[in-house]
Amino acid sequence: MSASRAKALQALAEPIVAASDCELEDVVIRPAGRRLLVRLVVDHRDGALTLDLVASISRELARALDDSTVLGQAPYVLEVTSPGVDRPLRTARHWHRAIGRIVLVTPTEGEPLEGRVLEADDTRATLDVAGQPRVVEFADVAHAVVQVEFTRIDDVELDEIELDEVEPDGAYPDTRPDDAPEPHDEPDPHAQEG
Repeated sequence: MSASRAKALQALAEPIVAASDCELEDVVIRPAGRRLLVRLVVDHRDGALTLDLVASISRELARALDDSTVLGQAPYVLEVTSPGVDRPLRTARHWHRAIGRIVLVTPTEGEPLEGRVLEADDTRATLDVAGQPRVVEFADVAHAVVQVEFTRIDDVELDEIELDEVEPDGAYPDTRPDDAPEPHDEPDPHAQEG
């Protein structure tokens, strides 16, 4: 992909993305058979990126691309997507969104460290690294990424799970009120056949 084409696409896309209260994270243009794959990674500034918002940005961007000369006459496939879980933490906004999450940080000097983000401001974050607070200056970070957690300790407390509520065969106990009639398989004589 030529750098000038990517810059032109970025200049075309940024106002469209910003109008939806989103930020353009990345632009990728690469050959995909006889077409170009045009992928824009966008993120919502304050919340989740919904499918409706992605569709709206995609429609607006497709119109703008069709009316521009950014891609020349080349046919293209447009993808508008959200950042993946493996997105590097590059900006203070990324660090703010990672508060409460575990991150793996590779500093420009020294050994990598892993810890939970406790707080973040515009220039640094405080991590809990093995129970000790550790300040990480963003300027000293070569690479940082959120680590995937399937279950966090504070999300599920083991003492809240009552295993005796489940029958061995996986069935749940009868929860009908005491005065409810017993279920039966006999046909209802008043039911009409149709």
